[in-house]
Amino acid sequence: MKGDAEMRDDYRQGFADQTKEITVPSLAVEGVIPDWLSGTLVRNGPARFRLEDKTLNHWFDGLAMLHRFDIAGGQVSYANKFLDTPALRATKDGKMKYAEFATDPCRNLFKRITQVFTGPTSGANANVSIGKIAEEFVAQTETPLPVAFDKDTLKTIGIVSYSDTLKGELTTAHPHYDQDSREAFNYLLSFGRKSTYNIYALPDGSKKRQLTGSYSTNRPSYMHSFGLSQKYVILMEFPLVVNPISMLVRGKPFIANYTWEPQRGTRFSLVDRYTGEVKYAHTDEAWFGFHHVNAVDRSGKVDLDIIVYPNADVVQYFYLNSLLNRPNHEAYPKNQLRRFAIDVSAGSVSSRTLIDHSAELPRINYGQYNSKTYQYVYATGIAKQGESAFLDTVVKFDLAGDVKEWRQDGQYPGEPVYVGRPDAQSEDDGILLTVVLDAAANNSYLLLLDARDLSEIARAGVPQHVPFGFHGAFIRS
Repeated sequence: MKGDAEMRDDYRQGFADQTKEITVPSLAVEGVIPDWLSGTLVRNGPARFRLEDKTLNHWFDGLAMLHRFDIAGGQVSYANKFLDTPALRATKDGKMKYAEFATDPCRNLFKRITQVFTGPTSGANANVSIGKIAEEFVAQTETPLPVAFDKDTLKTIGIVSYSDTLKGELTTAHPHYDQDSREAFNYLLSFGRKSTYNIYALPDGSKKRQLTGSYSTNRPSYMHSFGLSQKYVILMEFPLVVNPISMLVRGKPFIANYTWEPQRGTRFSLVDRYTGEVKYAHTDEAWFGFHHVNAVDRSGKVDLDIIVYPNADVVQYFYLNSLLNRPNHEAYPKNQLRRFAIDVSAGSVSSRTLIDHSAELPRINYGQYNSKTYQYVYATGIAKQGESAFLDTVVKFDLAGDVKEWRQDGQYPGEPVYVGRPDAQSEDDGILLTVVLDAAANNSYLLLLDARDLSEIARAGVPQHVPFGFHGAFIRS
């Protein structure tokens, strides 16, 4: 019989390396998968943290692996493959050659400064999300080097080259897509004594990014995502900031150069999608977050919904040393889904809690409701605040206040991807797809939940564990 502490710790298997690449033509399915669900779930995330010469420091550092679940005719097949990048190839001799989010290879001051003048070298370890550029599916991370892959074989095609001259060292792995204008939005951050945010649009079928607007800052913020309303691209600039010049000489891994400066409060920069004009709003309250949920224009105001933390300690929480070695952390850092009401002309911000329940990796019925009034959020959540050490439930937030949960002991679900029924009659008429770690069995399974009530529809077992990843996309047949 496991003790309480050991039971609470068994999520750690999700951070064990998975180096076996397999193809399974047919997984064992429990339950009945509806005929209308036909397509491919591709998931992205880290799968290897331990190299011969060092262990990577952080969850965000691991070498990227793609996972493919093909669903058709009530059957599911599975395959996984490492993304073939400079970062992966450099580890063939067991060494680390390229810097990651929180781990640096040993480089001297001369090499660091030389890199600034000769251009950054990147391992292109695109381990965060899945997107599409022109006709190619891509793996994405926070360096602007998306890596194309074949969705049917998971074979890496290579780093995508854009046909424009926009420059920047940093971006987000969460571009937004506007279904009506058929274009994606993102930004590039160009570091300098004065750093510049270049917000751009990328039309369907194109590799030429079009500059929407720009603005400068002395202290860039670490932002993992941003908001998109029908009028604005909205950057919520948390007071986790960096001095780019000191970053050159300090010799620390990327994120270790950022400092929490709560006295700055939080700035909201709103870039007009049509004119490029930039407006600013500010609150004295300090917030931090990874994932925006939605943003909706309301007659001169914008409602921005995001999962926020009261500080940036969660970045430290995701260091492997913290995640794997108790008693450093007894519980997952508390967060909430919060709405920031931005008065654009006044430059003022008010906010309120929508749902006071810790969760991460939020998804909505994006295709139909992004930048529009909506009601439901799906996420991976925390079952017992103050006790659960890692995300261990699937949650559904009704913005009217209700919270539904799917939970089973020793099971750790990942991000729930919403797939709407083709003839859906309501916002939540669909299925959630989530990959769950069964810690005791040391393997994983694809779980299908009814998005309306989180009841289980079916599951398909994978004969090995799938390490905890970040984001996925469902590609309809």
